[in-house]
Amino acid sequence: MVYKYRYETPNGFSNMLMNSNGKDLTGLWFEGSRDALKHEIDCEEKDLPIFKETSKWLDIYFSGKVPDFIPKYKLENLTVFRKEVVDIMNKIPYGKTITYKDISKIIAKNRGIEKMSSQAVGGAVGWNPICIIIPCHRVIGTNGSLTGYSGGIKNKIALLTHEKCGGIYAKM
Repeated sequence: MVYKYRYETPNGFSNMLMNSNGKDLTGLWFEGSRDALKHEIDCEEKDLPIFKETSKWLDIYFSGKVPDFIPKYKLENLTVFRKEVVDIMNKIPYGKTITYKDISKIIAKNRGIEKMSSQAVGGAVGWNPICIIIPCHRVIGTNGSLTGYSGGIKNKIALLTHEKCGGIYAKM
């Protein structure tokens, strides 16, 4: 069974929706964004402990602090490559960014190969079903450009501004 919950964000951000399997967080996305296409929307709305925990995490994050815990989440359809990308994204510090190309270089080095596709990395970043907590918003284009963000460019800019990344986004 899949459940959903709506989270009211502060001004400047779209509200958020969450999915859960009843125990783990399985989705977190901005309402009305392209991300909605990869989540269960027509399901029972229920107040679950994981939704309370995730809401607490979001409250701390949106208050300008770095939460000292991560809500328990479960990633469905996690391939080895996607896991590599998620693991790298989870290491991007609050207030810092990294490029798709940087991630591709890290993966190539870890695999002992000459090159990894930045486009493949972009696909894995875009696949991420749990935004903000898995910080895909901190991944930017090589020249500092804010390339596509499934949560909407407006929200990506608001998140990076909230984290004080600045107009020219500082690399990790």
